[in-house]
Amino acid sequence: MAGERNFLLGHGERLVERVSAAPGGSAPDLPYSAEEARQRLLPQVEAAVRKFESLPPEACPSGKTVGLITLHPQFIAKSYHPGDFLRDNGLSYIGARGTKVTPEKWTRQGEPIALDSTDLFVSGHRESFAQLSERLKSPGAFPEGSPLQKMEAFRAPAASDKKRGAMPLPHAASLFEVGLHIPSVDRDAIIRSFARWARTCGVSAELDRSIPVSGLIFMPVTAAAEELDELSKFSFLRVIRPMPRLRTLHPVERSIQVGELSPIHVPEATVVDSSIRMAIFDGGLPASGPMSQWVQSFDCPGVGDAVEEYVDHGHMVTSAALFGCLTPGETAPRPFNNVDHYRILDGLEEDSYALYTALNRIRDVLEEKNYDFVNLSLGPELPIEDDEVHPWTAVLDEYLSHGQTFMTVAAGNNGQHDWQSGNARVQVPSDCVNALAVGSANSRQKNWDRAGYSAIGPGRSPGLVKPDVLGFGGSQYEPFIFLQRNGMDAPQSAMGTSFAAPAVLRMAAGIRAHFGGHIKPLALRALLVHCTERGDVPVEEAGWGRVPDQIDDFVVCPANSVRVLYQGSIEPGQLVRMPIPLPEGEVAGNITISATYCINSPTDSRSPSTYTASAIEPYFRPHAEKFSKEDSMHPATAPFFRASDFLPENDLRKGAHKWETTKHRTLTKRATSLLRPVFDVKYVSRLEQLVGAPTDKVEYALVITLTSSKDADIYNKVVRAYSGMLEILQPQVEIPISVQP
Repeated sequence: MAGERNFLLGHGERLVERVSAAPGGSAPDLPYSAEEARQRLLPQVEAAVRKFESLPPEACPSGKTVGLITLHPQFIAKSYHPGDFLRDNGLSYIGARGTKVTPEKWTRQGEPIALDSTDLFVSGHRESFAQLSERLKSPGAFPEGSPLQKMEAFRAPAASDKKRGAMPLPHAASLFEVGLHIPSVDRDAIIRSFARWARTCGVSAELDRSIPVSGLIFMPVTAAAEELDELSKFSFLRVIRPMPRLRTLHPVERSIQVGELSPIHVPEATVVDSSIRMAIFDGGLPASGPMSQWVQSFDCPGVGDAVEEYVDHGHMVTSAALFGCLTPGETAPRPFNNVDHYRILDGLEEDSYALYTALNRIRDVLEEKNYDFVNLSLGPELPIEDDEVHPWTAVLDEYLSHGQTFMTVAAGNNGQHDWQSGNARVQVPSDCVNALAVGSANSRQKNWDRAGYSAIGPGRSPGLVKPDVLGFGGSQYEPFIFLQRNGMDAPQSAMGTSFAAPAVLRMAAGIRAHFGGHIKPLALRALLVHCTERGDVPVEEAGWGRVPDQIDDFVVCPANSVRVLYQGSIEPGQLVRMPIPLPEGEVAGNITISATYCINSPTDSRSPSTYTASAIEPYFRPHAEKFSKEDSMHPATAPFFRASDFLPENDLRKGAHKWETTKHRTLTKRATSLLRPVFDVKYVSRLEQLVGAPTDKVEYALVITLTSSKDADIYNKVVRAYSGMLEILQPQVEIPISVQP
């Protein structure tokens, strides 16, 4: 890059200060009176009690069963959940699931319409449900303001509530995946009871292969389709679905014939930063391949013989992580870091339990070793579902919630399937909210688009923007090029999200190598999203955009711009002020503000529609001397992050966008309309998801870029105005910058 290079500014967190929050609003109007609610719910609870009493005792561990409360769609926020009401009636909240309901009444104008709502799973002794039924028979038993007034319906779950996916033909034994609620107090009794009930139904349950995660346990079962209704009578069974296959290779990923390619020269150099730890889980590597000086290959315990097809895939994924897309006849770039490659696939992958075997191998490695970077280019061959979280997603999100590891996940190559049915949506586990889901762009040129095979969004709410980003993954006319497997063979070429994901991970590792350990994984995610090239591709196809393939695009500020990184934490319930570093009165013309927030969040797989436990709410205050009212505590707010930045408003649950773990937007304003602009940021937590556990502070990363339409010196003005607070992040190493094709 010719001329002066204005590097990223860091330590924006030094500008942050705590501020007092304005008092809260008044209590909301309720759709039903207490007496109306009692009369509405009484026959529903009575019908559910009769259903509970008809269940076999063996299907009700410790005499307990599970009911479903449908919340009124105007009262689905966690703050409205009826925790005290449940405890007073001997019941417990054990999970939730999204639903759609047309309420009988609402507090808005006009006739009620169908809206998104939430079904709460509640457990208790059958006697407790019967006692609630008796209590509901007494007029005046519940005072005004009772949680009953926020409930729309109550029922006993039916078999149809528990079945998911296309069921196979009857009379033939098939492999299914079941998920059970296992609240900690009844965990062992539920598991033992399910094993006995499954045997009673003629079903084989593989308890030794089970995967527990946050209040649920998943396991394979072998059953005929006609046995499922009886199995579904087990009160704590939440979901049963056909066992998905493990996606490893897809025809679109296979090697493409593009004519004779000149061999790529292998560099004779050590890695840029040997302290970086990166793991790839895939199909293995050739015994003596050309990448052996930078890669250690491990076979996970119990893995069988290698499969050539999988080894080929593992070689290409690892080449993408070390070098990105290569150019035939040239020398590969110096790798940023070493790689540990774990072979988790073998000749037994046709084994019906491969999905569980692979996940357990990944989890065992991650629990034993700490990695800075991880790539997954495999997973279940299953598009995500809105009303259930798969164990692959749940396990990985739980591991990543500590914020110490940056993980990329290939979004899937099913983008050419039917969109209306949802079969083209991103595949599990790219719905992880704490990982970066990567789809494929079809070109490295400026006129790029989503590759036709690349899976599309939307993701689940929260986590609507999926894939998060696109990376170049190859196309029929511009394939992804890899290092040849042996000697002077011709380079390999292919296309697929399997290669876009490790190539994006390489860019994150390159930023880390450039600046050193000061840049945390959360900040790397924020920088990648912040610097994407948006183009004209819809958000549900491209996420936030295409990730650049030059380190300069992340670490050097563009012309007429200054970019600042904030890294810090917020205490529960705290409101903090994050100044936008615009020198007062020194900048003219238009100012374009681009901002990206990222957090890591604890997750709750029991409640897909309220999956993230933490959120930050940024309020943009553009002018320090303009107030909405004379007695306002703080300057007036203006729209910045909006629901429509994620998807059209009518596709969103009201207010759900605030629970997204990534927020990104660009806004242009006149410089004269900005005076000491700030984001006031509040940390909110869904406390009910973490019963008995303290709410921890949340880590955040914020990247802000200010671009002036007239002032080419804005960078130096910010550096001078905030001297002693903001610091120029000097590179730890000099990394050669490639030329954009």
